[in-house]
Amino acid sequence: MRIVMTSLAVLALVACNKPAETTTDANAVDTNMAMDENAAMDANLATPAGFQINETTWEFTREGKATTESIDASGNYVAWSGDKHIDHGTAVMKDDKACFTSAMDKEGEVCWTTSPVEIGASMDTTSDKGEKLTVKRVAFMAVPDAVKP
Repeated sequence: MRIVMTSLAVLALVACNKPAETTTDANAVDTNMAMDENAAMDANLATPAGFQINETTWEFTREGKATTESIDASGNYVAWSGDKHIDHGTAVMKDDKACFTSAMDKEGEVCWTTSPVEIGASMDTTSDKGEKLTVKRVAFMAVPDAVKP
């Protein structure tokens, strides 16, 4: 009888230890998941958000004309010189390039290199076709009624 009782006591102790190991495994899983989440958050912080051109306005000189171009929140742009409408269409960011599709010609999409630029700063940009242009970012302005398409 003592052997049976001793065996039952040993089995009971072993059985009691198993949940503790399971809890430890669960804690290890929780710790690993938390570490994975932290690593993912660190990766997100290390990757800067892409430069956006929506709600920006630019000034540049092209073909001898001082031009202003505004891109609204929806990605529609209008370019004008003085009170003369020059161009309009859509603009979208693709990777590190600003791509414009004019509604006034059949040239199709033309993409330009970009980099984050603060208001008042200039940058040199190059089109996919090799055209170079210096553009200056200015405070966003709505398109004047006189030049709206």
